[in-house]
Amino acid sequence: MNPQNGYDIEELTVGMSAEVAKTITDADLVLFAGVSTDVNAVHMDEDFAKTTMFKGRIAHGMLSASLISAVLGNRLPGPGCIYMNQSLRFRAPVRPGDTVHAKVTIKEVVAEKGRVVLDTVCTVGETVVIDGEATLMPTSSRKREAAGK
Repeated sequence: MNPQNGYDIEELTVGMSAEVAKTITDADLVLFAGVSTDVNAVHMDEDFAKTTMFKGRIAHGMLSASLISAVLGNRLPGPGCIYMNQSLRFRAPVRPGDTVHAKVTIKEVVAEKGRVVLDTVCTVGETVVIDGEATLMPTSSRKREAAGK
């Protein structure tokens, strides 16, 4: 892996995986609400959230999903990759104080198109909270060489 370019597509194989973990804090919810402008009371107001099916505040689904992006952009394939597509299925809520583990696993390398397809999953403990699939365009040593870089 090149720290500036991450893994080139020529280095990627089916089954490679990487993950990150983060404990979701109250501050994370406030900061994410500020950036996203999603101030839904189910995320921000405990009294309101207690009246919902969740019986308390939950984290923004996209906050947890953003950890998938962190794995892809920082670890596998890593720096230089381009996110092309992501499907997400939200399976269970994440609450402040929960530690989310985001893991990606390569399921297909499509070398002729310069693409890689990965399974993506976020868990809290043994519970799957998000799953899906991502398609990325990793860097390529062949393309760099052809460009004289």
